[in-house]
Amino acid sequence: MPQPLTSKESSLFRQVIKFYESKQNKKGLKAAEQILRKNPNHGDTLAMKALIINAQGKTEEAFILSKEALKNDMKSHVCWHVYGLLYRHIKNFEEAIKAYKFALKLEPESQQIQRDLALLQIQMRDYQGYMASRTSMLKARPHLRQNWTALAIAHHLGGNLSEAESVLSTYEDTLKSPPPKTDVEHSEAVLYKNTIIAEQGNFEKALDHLDAAAKHNLDRVAVMEMKAEYLLKLGRKKESAKLYRALIDRNSDRRSYYQSLEEALELDPDDKKARKAIYEEYAKKNPRSDAPRWIPLGFLEGDEFKEAADIYLRQMLTKGVPSTFANVKALYLNESKKEIIRDLVTSYTLEDITPDDVSSTKGQDKPNGHPSKFEHSVQYFLAQHYNYFRSRNLAQALVHIDRALALSPESVDYHMTKARIWKHYGDLAQAAELMEHARTVDERDRYINTKAAKYQLRADENEKALQTMSKFTRNETAGGPLGDLHDMQCLWYINEDGQSYLRQEKLGLALKRFTAVFDIYEQWQEDQFDFHNFSLRKGQIRAYIQMIRWEDRLRNDQFFSRSAIGAAKAYILLHDKPELASENHKNDVNGQPKDLDGLDGVEKKKALKKARKEQQKQEKAEADKKAEKKASKPVPEGETKKEDVDPKGLKLVQTSEPLVDVMKFLGPLLEFNSSNIEAQAIGFEVFLRRKKYLLCYRCIVAAKKIDPEDPTLHKQIIRFHLATNTSPSPSTPFLDKLAPIIPTEITSTEYNTAFRDAHPTSAPHIIAALASGLILDPSTAKSPDVEKETLQILDLPEVRLEDARSTIKWLKEENLGFKDEFERRARHKWKEAAWGGEKRDEDS
Repeated sequence: MPQPLTSKESSLFRQVIKFYESKQNKKGLKAAEQILRKNPNHGDTLAMKALIINAQGKTEEAFILSKEALKNDMKSHVCWHVYGLLYRHIKNFEEAIKAYKFALKLEPESQQIQRDLALLQIQMRDYQGYMASRTSMLKARPHLRQNWTALAIAHHLGGNLSEAESVLSTYEDTLKSPPPKTDVEHSEAVLYKNTIIAEQGNFEKALDHLDAAAKHNLDRVAVMEMKAEYLLKLGRKKESAKLYRALIDRNSDRRSYYQSLEEALELDPDDKKARKAIYEEYAKKNPRSDAPRWIPLGFLEGDEFKEAADIYLRQMLTKGVPSTFANVKALYLNESKKEIIRDLVTSYTLEDITPDDVSSTKGQDKPNGHPSKFEHSVQYFLAQHYNYFRSRNLAQALVHIDRALALSPESVDYHMTKARIWKHYGDLAQAAELMEHARTVDERDRYINTKAAKYQLRADENEKALQTMSKFTRNETAGGPLGDLHDMQCLWYINEDGQSYLRQEKLGLALKRFTAVFDIYEQWQEDQFDFHNFSLRKGQIRAYIQMIRWEDRLRNDQFFSRSAIGAAKAYILLHDKPELASENHKNDVNGQPKDLDGLDGVEKKKALKKARKEQQKQEKAEADKKAEKKASKPVPEGETKKEDVDPKGLKLVQTSEPLVDVMKFLGPLLEFNSSNIEAQAIGFEVFLRRKKYLLCYRCIVAAKKIDPEDPTLHKQIIRFHLATNTSPSPSTPFLDKLAPIIPTEITSTEYNTAFRDAHPTSAPHIIAALASGLILDPSTAKSPDVEKETLQILDLPEVRLEDARSTIKWLKEENLGFKDEFERRARHKWKEAAWGGEKRDEDS
């Protein structure tokens, strides 16, 4: 039973709550101790004390104290509420919801508990529970618009659109006088209600609602866009076209307006003359707009395309617009357009011109003997043209970029392009050096600074990259430049740093970076918590709905997928090569490289044990040094610094179950990136090692839907077929009932041969077939045919440098005798490439 407090102690308890809310933790703790001296078993005070010491970072002690409070007073809603708050603090939302519900049973009228419960329910996407909570809150305080809007949101997100509309309409009926025209909250609520009506497919009603309620809406552009869309869907195309013309007059560079205008004017896609006339009209009306001049390039053909492309290119190149090639490269999907663009720009190099405008481009002298922007831009364009993968000729690209640099040696863009050319040559160290030179041309440019750091990371120059990034970071932050990059959630850098360490097989640091990326996404997931209440108070409902839907697909993102795949590769390496967990596994006592593969089992075990001891010594020495340094530099009062106790990720790699730990990354990767074939491939690798054959089967089926001819998928099908036939598991009877991966009427060898014959000119597919052949029959490794076919890969017309590198890696793994000959020929074919390492990620 709870102990009753005297009036003085009750007043003191209210002060405890006040001190906690104002974050005066020391005063709150002192007041709580004062009450507990006379009432040591008072549950509510114990609970508040737990809340205060939790705010001081003592979560474990807070839980112990909170449980003691509950033991003393099981029927106190304060104790249960605090218990829920503690669970919310450690992100255990399910347990927090249970505690809130129990507190609410004891105190049904508590608005604070009800609100905390509702926020957690929307955070967890428990829409049914959120509806119930918001209904209760509305009944308690029906005069607040926020409660009506929140209930409508609950029904909307829960899929009950008609009920959401009804809630908003009911509130509008309760208004005795219309809100003022300047009321932002009402303006947003009107458009929100309109989107709900439109989502039900009732565009006629949505249009009528816009006409009636949104005449004086503050978001005029949104009203015009919605009205134009509804009219188009209702077939009232003349009215729709009028609105789209008005929208183009407001923003002549938005391409979607032009597409909708074409649809509203009912222009036949094959009627190029009529379509061209529309764009000529707007190009004349808006001479500085890019969209009406660029869009026709997509549908015009032949001489008409050549004429339009000539006008467009001359105008852009005359102005010296650096993004000209980026604008037109999408047209390179059409081979004839690619050739026309190349011929046009090449012809410009033969003209002795210094145009001041588009209409005058011939026969002018160069002012003061200086080259014109046009000449610079033409050479720059051609360098980008020959560097682009659809029209690649790196020797030509280098010639043109050198000419551009001769004309303008201080151009950052030109130096960057030269670095990109060397990247595509395969010499990442040279590319990084050139990009660093580009950075020194303009040291105040943050973009070129990040590009230089990125290229240094691709060349595995991690320390140089961090030093480059430090020029734009707060280096006095705890952790230095790297700590500031983590604080700023600089995803690209952390990800690239992790990929670099993965290539170097420094798995501790790689996993440290990938875990940091994972934690950033977790933080973004949690950050939405504050917006559930904030958006209602500010009335920004449409933006809030967009945020909720974005959060639901948050991990369907390239940065997350790349880091998760990288982490999975690191854990697979740890499983396959446990010695990589030791930092010193590659060096002997003198720090010289040693070859563990040449040792037998006992010697290898001794070497690893010795390496671990050396590592522990090194860690202890570093810890002592750090403690000494920390003692010599006292932290100012009130300043707290978070110290990373495992900066090298050693605890992450010293796991005994890497294939269990990897599921932290693999689960969300497969859930949110099911259309990513690389994610399915890495999932297969993990599940095969865990002998989870049903999950392997699921990954293969998903990958076949994405690309049934993928080379990696083919190898995995062969391995899966072999594994399930030679190593039965509890799932084998279930697999027998599923559709076979390889048709039953042919053998796996015949399946592999058919795959090889279907792709006679593709290096990755030939390599996959050869590798699969060795898996099926290892004795073929010494066959002259395997050597002959492998060496012939280098003679294929479309073979790439990365194909050669992946082949060398495979030959090394299989220990095939002709590896050196293949590598010698590859080096001869790609003389400019650097052959010190394996394949790098070569995205621009």
